[in-house]
Amino acid sequence: MRTYDFTPFARSAIGFDRLFDLLNAGSKEPIEGHPPYDIIRTGEDSFRITLAVAGFKPNDLTVTAQQNLLTVTGRNTEAKNGPEYIYQGISVAPFERRFDLADYVEVDHAKFENGLLHIDLAHRIPEVMKPRRVEIRSSAPAGHGKAAKAA
Repeated sequence: MRTYDFTPFARSAIGFDRLFDLLNAGSKEPIEGHPPYDIIRTGEDSFRITLAVAGFKPNDLTVTAQQNLLTVTGRNTEAKNGPEYIYQGISVAPFERRFDLADYVEVDHAKFENGLLHIDLAHRIPEVMKPRRVEIRSSAPAGHGKAAKAA
C-alpha cells in the first residue's frame, strides 16, 4: 500500500488537522471485510449505509452515534447456546465497524430487514453556517436623499 506525505499541505492549510489525521490513519489500517457494507447517496444531503448482517437479530446489533463517528457492533447472543454446526458459512462472529462522519452529519434512523441493517444519515448544516445574502447599503449623504424625494 502506498503512503503519502501530507506535511506540505498541512503547513499551509489551517483548520484541516482532522482531515489529515483521517487520511494518515486510513492509509495505515488494514481493510476489514466483515460485515460487508454499501454506502449510497439517497439525496442531495442524505446517505444510507447498508450492512449485510445475516445471522444477527436486531437485538444483537448496536448503533452508536457520536460526534463525527458512527459505530456499529454485533454480538450474537445465540452463538454459544446454538446448534452444533457441521459447516458454518454464514459468519456470526462479533464485529465492530466504524464510520467517520463529516461535520453536521446526523443519524436519522436505523432499521433491520431481511438480514440487512440500513442506517439513514442526513447532512444538516445549521442555519448560521448556511450561505446568506448580505444587503449592500448605500452611503449617500443624508441631505442628498431628501432633496431627490422633494424634486
